[in-house]
Amino acid sequence: MAEENQVVNNPAEEEQTEQDVNILKKVRMEKLDELKANGANPFEITKYDVTAHNTDAIAAYEKLEAEAKAEAGDDADALNKLLEERRQTVRIAGRITSWRDMGKANFIDVRDSSDRMQVYVRMNDIGADEFAAFKKWDIGDLVGVEGFVFRTRKGEISVHAQKITLLSKSLLPLPEKWHGLKDQDTRYRQRYVDLIVNPDVADTFKKRSKIIACIRRFLDGRDFMEVETPMLVSNAGGAAARPFDTHYNALDEDVKLRISLELYLKRLIVGGLERVYEIGRVFRNEGVDARHNPEFTLMELYQAYTDYYGMMELTESMFRHLAEEVCGTTTIPYGEHMIDLGKPFERMTMIEAVKKYANVDFAQVKDTAEAKKLADEHHIEYEDRHQRGDILNLFFEEYVEHHLIQPTFIMDHPIEISPLTKKKPENPDYVERFELFINGWEMCNAYSELNDPIDQRERFIAQEELLKKGDEEANRIDEDFLRALEIGMPPTGGIGYGIDRLVMLLTNSPAIRDVLLFPTMKSID
Repeated sequence: MAEENQVVNNPAEEEQTEQDVNILKKVRMEKLDELKANGANPFEITKYDVTAHNTDAIAAYEKLEAEAKAEAGDDADALNKLLEERRQTVRIAGRITSWRDMGKANFIDVRDSSDRMQVYVRMNDIGADEFAAFKKWDIGDLVGVEGFVFRTRKGEISVHAQKITLLSKSLLPLPEKWHGLKDQDTRYRQRYVDLIVNPDVADTFKKRSKIIACIRRFLDGRDFMEVETPMLVSNAGGAAARPFDTHYNALDEDVKLRISLELYLKRLIVGGLERVYEIGRVFRNEGVDARHNPEFTLMELYQAYTDYYGMMELTESMFRHLAEEVCGTTTIPYGEHMIDLGKPFERMTMIEAVKKYANVDFAQVKDTAEAKKLADEHHIEYEDRHQRGDILNLFFEEYVEHHLIQPTFIMDHPIEISPLTKKKPENPDYVERFELFINGWEMCNAYSELNDPIDQRERFIAQEELLKKGDEEANRIDEDFLRALEIGMPPTGGIGYGIDRLVMLLTNSPAIRDVLLFPTMKSID
């Protein structure tokens, strides 16, 4: 009998030690050697013709059963006869995830990408020799099953095997004898195992794929064009973040991994592509926590002839559409909160928000000295280089962000923290910018884009000064981007969305690592 051919999901079983795993691997290697000696090497099989996924086979049988019941009425014999006459033969394939040994008849569970299917394997149906070989297989092995679908006495739709084929041998046992992979670190490092033993994890990533596909359809419906821009750049601008540095051997040139998509997408607006977007990886040499990963998926879009109000409308409409399409409702759970994406999103300026939650009115703060005095009084740490607008933002981060559970647009940021944004004509100390906050998180960042090349150069020069003072996240002057602005960019609205946080929200996932298939992890020596 195979070393794991037993009832599984037993919480009393202890976690396997490394020694246990090595012993089980040795047994499995011996079984593989025996298969090869008998000319039955499973790794030589190149294909298996699958006719149905498990969920499809179950749905088809339920439909057949309903039709037969409608014809047979209360006549049980007539129903059984109809079901036998219309018996469906299927070929399914997947991984053995549990095994119940009943002597000459066994039940195994076979899981494919859609769901689990119970399979009834009996010696009289597949033959004594094949059954003897089958009994040496293990949990974790990949198999193909040909048989007919039926419902057991206990009411479970199953496949009655007429032929079963070993398609691939699992040489390592699944963790904890299938009662679950619990260690978070191992789950993230060995996502391939996590996906096998925790089916809800696979559901999260299926939903992630659906979210991104839904975004694309939404933007396609608004005549946006999807594009691709460089990942290796000489000047990593467009955001306040430290880049990763690397070296391009062919050109003998130091380059950086992009931190943003912004500056190249704006070049395309200059070139006459009026609505563009990109969904792609960006890289920021920063910390790792529940909401940050050094490489993550960003979407940025730019639309000519609109402003940040146009971006608000687009954002609110898109978030509502995603919730309806992906979750089936505009009121979604996240942790202990119910997030309402159906009603109009609240709008507040940054000054209004700080006044509401910190009881400090920066509209009355005249200069940087007064702002720093307020920061000292409120025990808010700042740096010497920080100006009035920077300190307003520090107050916002300290007093406001965690209150913004329901969708809220925070508008009109100080110019000091917005080097790529148009000034408000009536108040040039502030810019036409907003961030959307949900559950206390920044979900996106949008501007009325700065298209004045003279103003943009001055802002870049100011950023270079900050860089000299030790701000490693400051932007550098990008001469080619300035050249593009000198050619002429129309009034434009632009926005960037953190796709990973959006997926976290729509899947009720507590950490960014739960929505990244392969999150960044420290290497194991």
